[in-house]
Amino acid sequence: MAGDYHRGEMDIQEQAATYAAFGGMAKWGSLAIAVLLLTITMWFCTPAGFLAGAISGFVLAVVGIVFLREKPASSH
Repeated sequence: MAGDYHRGEMDIQEQAATYAAFGGMAKWGSLAIAVLLLTITMWFCTPAGFLAGAISGFVLAVVGIVFLREKPASSH
């Protein structure tokens, strides 16, 4: 039984795909929560109101998308 194991022979494509999917969900989910928190904080906790909350949430979303998107792989 213990002799059947050979290091490095197992196909790990499913584990790698799951790891990448979890990382992506954590990254984009964190951005969504941050945008939501900023928007409702600006809307309800400051005298700025809904428009300032919506604008600041939109700006954070755009900046977050720019910084969190996948970078192209280097070709060297």
